[in-house]
Amino acid sequence: MSIVNEFKAFAVKGNVVDMAVGIIIGAAFGKIVSSFVGDVIMPPLGLLIGGVDFSDLGVTLRAAQGDAPAVVLAYGKFIQTVIDFLIVAFAIFMGVKAINRLKREEAKAPTVNKQEVLLSEIRDLLKEQNKPAAPVNVDPNKPF
Repeated sequence: MSIVNEFKAFAVKGNVVDMAVGIIIGAAFGKIVSSFVGDVIMPPLGLLIGGVDFSDLGVTLRAAQGDAPAVVLAYGKFIQTVIDFLIVAFAIFMGVKAINRLKREEAKAPTVNKQEVLLSEIRDLLKEQNKPAAPVNVDPNKPF
């Protein structure tokens, strides 16, 4: 098999396509979470701790000299990235938890096999046929 055919077979497999869709949706979800953290969560949090904007937090290790930019340890951006991660991880956890709950409920539901139902019906019919006949009470004084 040539490399082109082998790559084509690999690229169109369902798992690869599903993975690509997941990555694209994940990237879009990451942007939404970053916006949520940066625009919704961080401003009130910064206000609570005295008007601090986390993205501006940092320590200047060396001031800018001429054309060389300043060397800054930007721990505020790191804090924001950690909060982004925690929100994404929590959202994924809740999604996986919901999927697991659905799988457990699906596993609890008894599966009825058509063959088992048919065999049960045959068994019941055989039991009916093998029952002893009810004794016939004949009254010798009554004519037929």
